[in-house]
Amino acid sequence: MVNMSHGRPWLERLFAEADVALNGRRPWDIQVRDERFYPAVLHGGVLAFGESYMAGWWDSDALDELAGHLAAHHVASRARLKPANLLLGIQAVLGNLGAKRRAFKVGEQHYNLGNDLFERMLDQRMTYSCGYWREATTLDQAQEAKLDLVCRKLGLCAGQRVLDLGCGWGSFAKFAAERYGANVVGVTVSREQVEWAREHCQGLPVEVRLQDYRDVEGSFDHVVSIGMFEHVGYKNYESFMKVAERCLTGDGLFLLHTLGRNTSASHTNPWIHKYIFPNGMLPSVAQIGRAAEGRFVMEDWHNFGAYYYNTLVAWFRNFDLHWPEISAKYGPTFYRMWKYYLLSCAGALKAREAQLWQVAFSRHGVPGGYETVR
Repeated sequence: MVNMSHGRPWLERLFAEADVALNGRRPWDIQVRDERFYPAVLHGGVLAFGESYMAGWWDSDALDELAGHLAAHHVASRARLKPANLLLGIQAVLGNLGAKRRAFKVGEQHYNLGNDLFERMLDQRMTYSCGYWREATTLDQAQEAKLDLVCRKLGLCAGQRVLDLGCGWGSFAKFAAERYGANVVGVTVSREQVEWAREHCQGLPVEVRLQDYRDVEGSFDHVVSIGMFEHVGYKNYESFMKVAERCLTGDGLFLLHTLGRNTSASHTNPWIHKYIFPNGMLPSVAQIGRAAEGRFVMEDWHNFGAYYYNTLVAWFRNFDLHWPEISAKYGPTFYRMWKYYLLSCAGALKAREAQLWQVAFSRHGVPGGYETVR
């Protein structure tokens, strides 16, 4: 007979290092519902930890706080040599997770889940990236503030042509066209996003394409990429920067908005890779710098990663509030998966294990210097 508590002493010690107790009384403590949790996580590491939550083998009254404790004490790094993480690392190094032939997988698996889901979770403009909460009190305000911040950082003027690499549901394109009179071309790998964006941008100078970023041609006054660079992969950062460089006219600006890591890596954690964002990863400052070197002048680097916690919690509250409307379609396992995704990411951002950067680049340097916008 298999001893289901196998691994419990080791896990208790490991979690205790992050001030997390198994079956403790604090909101962030882990309540074990099924003894299979212990051997599964002992042998399966990060992947098994997420999967066992999806299966209902454990709970926590404050998933975001739990994730914050684990992130702050780098507990996940203790599972690096588990089979799933080792295999993903080998694939990332020997292959190319962001290769063109894989470009549409994240669209098919994640962004095509259903617009009914994202309409209930996101703001009214369907903006799936970090909001700017400096003066905002609601998600809608924070997302409009972020979109306006991007336009102001570009110095966007009426009639200018903008390329939006990874346009999502067209929130930036629609905002820039409506508020600033810009002409925008957006590209995405999600057919659901294309359909939604085209419908909601009717009558505006906005073109939305189902297209890989590597296939984009043309000249633009500015280039933006908001929340898409996380899908590029470290082996393709230079290719991405080459596209931005060739599409940007001489005096224009390129605004890169991306999540980021504090250290360089080759892949994301295996649970996120398997269930949420296949083939994605977060870049580091060094990786972005190497890819941009010799192509751009870095004019401004703005970190407002702390605001992503507010954004993720707002998304979860919306999702949780509207769950009864879509529960029959998605099912209880999806609910636990999505809750784990949103709140574990929120905890990592709150612990500052991950960052959110907006980086402004120019081709040759802004004459007289770039005026920082906040």
